[in-house]
Amino acid sequence: MFGEQPGVTTLVGRLVDESRTLVSAEVALYKAKAGERVSAYKSAIVFFAIAGVLGLAALVALLVGLIMALATVLHPIWATLIVVGVVLLLAAILGIVGKGRLAGPERSV
Repeated sequence: MFGEQPGVTTLVGRLVDESRTLVSAEVALYKAKAGERVSAYKSAIVFFAIAGVLGLAALVALLVGLIMALATVLHPIWATLIVVGVVLLLAAILGIVGKGRLAGPERSV
């Protein structure tokens, strides 16, 4: 009467094949999305690195300028020692604060 209906095994076989195709397509989609994200992160890292280098160069220029400004009032060696001493003091304070933040909040007993 009507066309022959496929059997259960045929239908299950089709379901398995189509499921494999769907899973493969989903995996390919996620790989493509991950590739785009990695590419975006790579370019962002390059820009952050360049910004860091330029920021460090600006800081060095500022410190040299401070030494030169102080050298007009003091001997150049004293100007250098003062600027380096202040910078090292700031670095030590920031390092201590950073170490404290790594330790986490203190627990009260």
